[in-house]
Amino acid sequence: MTFYDFAKSVVSGVFKPLYRIEAIGVENFPKEGGVLLCSNHIHNFDPLVVGIMAPRPVHYMAKEEIFRVPVLGNVVRNCNAFPVKRGFGDREALRSGLKVLKEGNVFGLFPEGTRSKTGELGKGLSGAGFFALRSDAFVLPCAVIGPYKSFSKLKVVYGKPIDMSEMRAAKASADEVTVLIMSEIQKLINEHQ
Repeated sequence: MTFYDFAKSVVSGVFKPLYRIEAIGVENFPKEGGVLLCSNHIHNFDPLVVGIMAPRPVHYMAKEEIFRVPVLGNVVRNCNAFPVKRGFGDREALRSGLKVLKEGNVFGLFPEGTRSKTGELGKGLSGAGFFALRSDAFVLPCAVIGPYKSFSKLKVVYGKPIDMSEMRAAKASADEVTVLIMSEIQKLINEHQ
């Protein structure tokens, strides 16, 4: 058993019953190949919840400050996260993200870049579009819906992969692709709220 599997089983054992988490649309999750998993961001626990409900291991970017914290830094690194310097284009983090996708793994991203204070879907940053255009990965929209309240229901909804062929052929900008991804996430929220 890998450390990731161990951590996932521990977090699942606590979170699934506590938040009564339900996964919807798991059949839409590609069984193999690179997947850019794009989700809304309503709570600090979103990476954990999306990670434990995904049928495959998820890799994330995490702010580099976390990696400097004793013990926590090692835990995060062993849970498939890599550091990103926030506030400016971190080329090393971009390369790391593309490498995850090119190696056929799942890269989880919160295109808003930060938690929504209102719970409403915010504007997505161009990074999501960048990764979608620069890789051949499946682009999978995801929505976390519901309050993080003990014993109330929390849903993780996976949509169908977004067909990027037209956007790639039209040489769409990263911003245009991000708008498309965000609109698909919003549709999931509207449909399952």
